[in-house]
Amino acid sequence: MAATDETSALLRSFECEQNLLSRPDGSASVRQGDTSVLAAVYGPGEVKMSEEIIDKATLKVIFKPKIGLPGCAEKLQERLLRNTCESVVLAILHPRSGVNIVLQVIQDSGSLLSCCINAACMALVDSAVPMKCLVSAVTCAVMEEGRIVLDPDSKQEKESSAVLTFAFDSRENNVVTCSTKGCYTPEKYQECLSACGAASKNISSFFRQAVERRMSKEL
Repeated sequence: MAATDETSALLRSFECEQNLLSRPDGSASVRQGDTSVLAAVYGPGEVKMSEEIIDKATLKVIFKPKIGLPGCAEKLQERLLRNTCESVVLAILHPRSGVNIVLQVIQDSGSLLSCCINAACMALVDSAVPMKCLVSAVTCAVMEEGRIVLDPDSKQEKESSAVLTFAFDSRENNVVTCSTKGCYTPEKYQECLSACGAASKNISSFFRQAVERRMSKEL
């Protein structure tokens, strides 16, 4: 992808591997640069009566940091991840059941939220949970001089004035999730949205190719 004067439109190396774990119904590992997340999906299966929803499946996300116990920041991540997955999972096809998504951070070297969303999506695909479409996420950082860096590492995030993460559906490339931190102008927000939207198409294409390769091996 070509870079403009205002935007470094280069993503870090991107790797994805599915069906890594034997116990979950689906699993995937996504690596973006040195940031790595392992996702596991359990279900659809039985759920506690207190958590049961009569007309759709209950979706639960458990976020596990690399070190220590989950805190307030991790609970916010869980909510964002759950909302994102709920936007694409066809939960109405499995009423009164549960789908649990567990995300384990292996290494956080920047753009963690987008890596988690991408890992959750590929684990859901691996589990064969019905979905409307795929979802792909991209993080960007607005540097002090106004330059936009896609898929920033930890150092770039710390040096930036704002960090924004967008998740897009693979059908219309519409935004399904947006998380922002820091200060930015409305104009810069639109620039970030446009840059991340273009990059997400490459990730969606990568996901499709990964699924096609796996299916061709199984045939």
